[in-house]
Amino acid sequence: MSEVGPADLRRTPLHALHRELGARLVPFAGYEMPVQYTSIIEEHRTVRSTVGLFDLSHMGELWVHGSGAVGFLRHALVSDPGSLEIGQAQYSMACDVDGGIIDDLIVYRLADEEFLVVCNASNRAAVMQQLTGLLASGAFGTSLDDRSESTALVAPQGPNAAALVGDLADLDLRAIGNYRSATGTVAGIECLVARTGYTGEDGFELFCDANRAQELWEALTAAGDRHGARPCGLGARDTLRLEAGMPLYGNELGRDTNPFEVNLGRVVKLEKGDFVGRAALQEVKESGAARRLIGLQMVENAIPRAGYEVRADGAAVGQVTSGTLSPTLGTKIAMALVPAELPGPGNAFEVVVRDRPYRAEQVKLPFYKRPRD
Repeated sequence: MSEVGPADLRRTPLHALHRELGARLVPFAGYEMPVQYTSIIEEHRTVRSTVGLFDLSHMGELWVHGSGAVGFLRHALVSDPGSLEIGQAQYSMACDVDGGIIDDLIVYRLADEEFLVVCNASNRAAVMQQLTGLLASGAFGTSLDDRSESTALVAPQGPNAAALVGDLADLDLRAIGNYRSATGTVAGIECLVARTGYTGEDGFELFCDANRAQELWEALTAAGDRHGARPCGLGARDTLRLEAGMPLYGNELGRDTNPFEVNLGRVVKLEKGDFVGRAALQEVKESGAARRLIGLQMVENAIPRAGYEVRADGAAVGQVTSGTLSPTLGTKIAMALVPAELPGPGNAFEVVVRDRPYRAEQVKLPFYKRPRD
């Protein structure tokens, strides 16, 4: 298979702007995306202290609407979108019949019979294939529209995000709680304003027409000067989500993992009735997951990375799924999948780095929680 070159990569509506800002662009999920502008550590600390602006326009946006929308999503996803109030959102997953994770998603209820499903860019085709396959049965009076190409997503994240968006929005942001959304204008641009994010901080995700993405970004940037805003790339987004103990598809999540293994059994609503993967997930819940996702903090000076072997008492027991030097904590941290029967926090492990084992200790997840007022 030939390597994907720049000419084969998709570009978001903000691509030219990223180039002007001097971003380092890399292939990601089929797109050419900014991994950093200046420094991953600086951008990470900006989000923890003031506010960072992320271009997430590569994400997939799928609209589900019609009289059968609730029944369809209850069948297609492991959560219960029918329990949502209008304006509320929930974290969810689409799973295979064997319980393996096709993708993790956020579902927004926009009206009685209208939902927005946001999926990962790398899994957009797989999610569409799963959902269109289920619709082919004709059992649901539902329409599915993939509006990913016509939708842009800009995400101000950090403790100053509400102040920044509040300067430009015609909405009372205090009325939009965590995992809530409302339609309004930001800098005169119609947006779905959602209080969601992937950084462990307060923040918003602003969905708008792709043709107005640059206008929205520039308005946020201009207003952001007094709030300490700066553009941030996917490198900082990754270290931020890892500190917050949030799983990443392709690392912690995949078709070879199920929700119970990765501490997300709470998302699975077995009581709602039949859905894709229910029988397999019911069995996992009753028998117990074979593996579990844990947090590790290095005791010795080595940075753990995804794929590194994890040992207990000298024997290989699992592998690191994500690891980094934490800019906030100043320590080396990792998440890893290990056998479920191993002891809990305080347990001693080793991570093999360049053929040498380094001591690590199990700690509770998440590594970081944002201060609450």
